[in-house]
Amino acid sequence: MNNIFLFALFLLPLLASCEEKNVYIVQFRGHNGEKTLHEIEDTHHSYLLSVKNNEEEAKASRLYSYQYSINGFAAVLTSDEASKLSELEEVVSVYKSEPGLYTLQTTRSWEFVGLNEGGEGLKEGEEGGRGGHNYKMGEGLLSKAKYGREIIVGVLDTGIWPESESFNDEGMGPVPKSWKGICQTGVAFDSSHCNNKIIGARYYLKGYEHSLGGRLDDTLDYLSPRDRVGHGTHTASTVAGRRVANVSVFGLARGTASGGAPLARLAIYKVCWAIPQEENAVGGTCLPEDILAGIDDAIRDGVDVLSISIGPSRHIPFAEDAIANGALHAAKKNIVVACSAGNSGPAPATLSNYYPWIITVGASSLDRDILGPLVLGNGLKIMGETTPYGLEKKHPLVYAPDVVVPAVAKNESAHCLPGSLDPKKVKGKVVFCMIGLGMTVGKGVEVKRAGGAGYILGNTAAYGDTLLFYFHVLPGTAVSSNDANKIIQYIKSTKNPTAIINRGKTVFNSQPAPSMTSFSSRGPNPIDPNLLKVTKVGTLNLFKLMYLFTLLIFSFSLQPDITAPGLNILAAWSEGVSVTKLSFDKRFVKYNFDSGTSMAAPHVAAVAALLKAVHPKWSSAAIRSAIMTTAGSRNNWGEPITDQLGKIATPFMFGSGHFRPTKAVDPGLVYDASHEDYLLYLCSIGIDKPEPKFKCPENPPSPVNLNYPSFAIPKFNGTVIVKRTVTNVAGDGKSVYFFRSKPPMGISVKATPSVLLFNHVGQKKSFTIKVKARGGMARKYPKNEYGFGWYSWNDGLHNVRSPMAIALA
Repeated sequence: MNNIFLFALFLLPLLASCEEKNVYIVQFRGHNGEKTLHEIEDTHHSYLLSVKNNEEEAKASRLYSYQYSINGFAAVLTSDEASKLSELEEVVSVYKSEPGLYTLQTTRSWEFVGLNEGGEGLKEGEEGGRGGHNYKMGEGLLSKAKYGREIIVGVLDTGIWPESESFNDEGMGPVPKSWKGICQTGVAFDSSHCNNKIIGARYYLKGYEHSLGGRLDDTLDYLSPRDRVGHGTHTASTVAGRRVANVSVFGLARGTASGGAPLARLAIYKVCWAIPQEENAVGGTCLPEDILAGIDDAIRDGVDVLSISIGPSRHIPFAEDAIANGALHAAKKNIVVACSAGNSGPAPATLSNYYPWIITVGASSLDRDILGPLVLGNGLKIMGETTPYGLEKKHPLVYAPDVVVPAVAKNESAHCLPGSLDPKKVKGKVVFCMIGLGMTVGKGVEVKRAGGAGYILGNTAAYGDTLLFYFHVLPGTAVSSNDANKIIQYIKSTKNPTAIINRGKTVFNSQPAPSMTSFSSRGPNPIDPNLLKVTKVGTLNLFKLMYLFTLLIFSFSLQPDITAPGLNILAAWSEGVSVTKLSFDKRFVKYNFDSGTSMAAPHVAAVAALLKAVHPKWSSAAIRSAIMTTAGSRNNWGEPITDQLGKIATPFMFGSGHFRPTKAVDPGLVYDASHEDYLLYLCSIGIDKPEPKFKCPENPPSPVNLNYPSFAIPKFNGTVIVKRTVTNVAGDGKSVYFFRSKPPMGISVKATPSVLLFNHVGQKKSFTIKVKARGGMARKYPKNEYGFGWYSWNDGLHNVRSPMAIALA
């Protein structure tokens, strides 16, 4: 009996330690502003010691002591400890911190797409008018995926700034056993910079140094995984940054920053470097041999997902495409590869990273802006993306072509290029410049050099409503093409035009959103109009050439595959580069805005990581399919997504649509594909030996029949049969799906069978789609112009939707 009693006494402290603990905020009467922080901390420690077992526990439990906001502290307490403190006379209140009470507002993109527990985001719907939609999403994908805890995401980029709070490893637990990588040390980067968040880091510069003709100059970049460009830190934190409270940049967009998979592990592969004798604002350079080495190690190291925000500046053959080749081998190991589509829009046929084993990601907008009114002398107010510092008084306003030095060419005069402005005509004035030629952020530099007080950046017609935000080196605002025309007309209409630039403020719930950005690269395929997502490459022998010419059509899928937020995205930043990426700018920040499809790709990589966590047996093709077939095509007005000109966007801009993470976790059906399918596809486009041991068949299958979640048919004339196979992945297993379609005008689309019955999870069903011209209707359709539509399988719960594009010959 005594032994039982002693054992019970032994268990008491253990049971107490197992009691659930939460963060509580304890507030006292009065205020402690006159006391030093040390005095306040001692007082708070004494209160904690009154409810804790010892000094060490009391000290470890206190998270914050507040000095100026409230008189109180935040600490980790049991409910019993919190109750005891609440009974004290001097205590005003004790309340438990409630996660999710304050919504995410800094990395707005994740809240915007509904990736927050019980939060709100986009939901495609048919009914209701503006503001009339219910945007509530389903169960928490983050919880199901355990926030990506055991998933390893490899990031090929410019490195990382490891000290950022976005990469702290507090409470993350040990490194996954599957990890086989290393932490490579170098300049300003040692083994301590890797942790349970950044579990590995490497750098590759043999090709880069060879191009330099010598060793890397330490003043140009870090000879280590450390980031001096900013790009890599930004993309890494977008995909897997930890939740960091109270983040803002110069007071803008204050809130909680978070990556999409905040507990996923990061493996950093620095393959891109600063360009010699160029500002970092120009970008970085990445050598194909260094890229391949990085992908090679990533596969060896055991990553689950690769996020690659890199692309070629021109279109190159498959054999010379480092990313395409590396990604193909990554896909063989079931690694999901998400890549940026490129920033060469809005011109058509400008895509990069367009092979079918890559998820190609376009860029769209958020519902957050940094807006400030520009007030012209005639009283007209124009809202633009404006710096948080403005010009409160009227200043003379001039148009750049009217104040340039004589030697500037007429076609360059509006762009405020370096050395183009005449200080005698600019000093103390607001200069109106046009976007286009030269570095965007460099235009403000030129205005400042010439003595200008501020500047306005006007969009050309091609850029439309896509407004890029920068922390310009002087007060500045960016305006749409329509507003730019109004400003030019005003300047020309009066002898003494003036302007006031009011400082920018954060505005949420902007409408309509999302919309496609002007810079996001577009389809169709830039080399061969018969190829929509991929390019004809390699040397064709006579037989292959004849075979290809015998194909009535040579078609594949739409592209990009998907779109995600890529405009004015706020994420972690390197403190080795200024906020503008300009060398003379001495403003350094921990978080920064950036834009591009580079910012969109890690959003999709994050969702892929979460899906891998929930569905570890899914293939990379199944994950891509789930993301694509659940995408949305409507904005927060409930209307079709538009482009930068306000026109209805097409699948050549957004692919399957705007990604919806919480829908992708339960797509119903998926279009799967194997490594062999990809090799056969390469055979069909003329690659004789896509792999050394693989022999192409005499008559490879048509590329249109690669099992992809979309299809496109250029130069269509007659009838085409498209073959597809879907796999049932719905939880209950039993379901009946019905075929629906909305083809382009003049086209008939029918499926055989038109009803699919499934009895269990994993069951596959094949079907054919007969695409046929409708006689008279087809003749009215413009030749060689694409029409767009969609087809879907619907069981009442899941809507498995695929886009199509067809052009009549």
